[in-house]
Amino acid sequence: MFSYNDLQVIDVVARRGSFSAAAEELHKVPSAISYTVRVIEERLAVELFVRLHRQVKLTPAGEYFVEEARGLLKQMEQLRQQTQRVANGWQQSVSVALDTVVRESRVNTMVRDFYRHFPDIELHLTMEVFNGVWDALSDGRADIAIGATAAIPVIGQFDYRDMGVLEWKFVVSPEHPLAKCDYPIPAEELANYPAICLEDTSRVLPKRVTWLMDNQRRIMVPNWHSAMQCLKSGLGISVVPEHMALPRIAAGELVEKTLVHKPAVSPCCLAWNKESENPAISWLLNYLGDSEQLHREWMR
Repeated sequence: MFSYNDLQVIDVVARRGSFSAAAEELHKVPSAISYTVRVIEERLAVELFVRLHRQVKLTPAGEYFVEEARGLLKQMEQLRQQTQRVANGWQQSVSVALDTVVRESRVNTMVRDFYRHFPDIELHLTMEVFNGVWDALSDGRADIAIGATAAIPVIGQFDYRDMGVLEWKFVVSPEHPLAKCDYPIPAEELANYPAICLEDTSRVLPKRVTWLMDNQRRIMVPNWHSAMQCLKSGLGISVVPEHMALPRIAAGELVEKTLVHKPAVSPCCLAWNKESENPAISWLLNYLGDSEQLHREWMR
């Protein structure tokens, strides 16, 4: 109904208070400004300005129209800028999938630093479990995956960076019957107690469980926070990422016990889709650092 030029003319006339001043700013003749305003008023069937001797003043309807017009002008300018950014390899958002094994305290710092550099790009974060990280990456729901564990179960245009290995600790509540064991606990004894397991968030790829004895009952939980609550309450047993277990062991909330079969370490990595790289993703990959930095900041 109205062009960018129409809205701009109304905005400048309202701001400058006269047709002649608006014409000077817009490098037009006053008659062209007056004609544009009159055409817009005819379309609206209302008067936007009260004409005085050498000035104009907004009517109540004009004040409303100008306020809305300025909002539209801002949106149109943002649309222009965003379109140019997309053409130059930028995008409106970056999606990062994080495995629940990573240090959550590091996430806040990453988000704050990202928005300092890219205030106009949204950062979308999801917490995934096991193959859910790879599933989000392969399905296009994530551009970058942090803390992906085990072997890469997908094929495609993906690259990765080693994050080192994740160590596991077998822990129980101080009140749990196994807390009194002073010997390496065999699998058949572990099977007598429910295993606290995280639900794999994968939608397409096969789901997996990292630690479970044969014929052992499970308590399925959505994340490590819930797992810790169950462990501390003595509801079951589990192996826990070392960096999560150590503070709770030191605080006396959990007790580490020795197993006959020690849990295998889990290789972890940073992975990303090479086909979706853009300046924001490149910045994140550089920000996250090399393998040593990744392991130090996200896995310890």
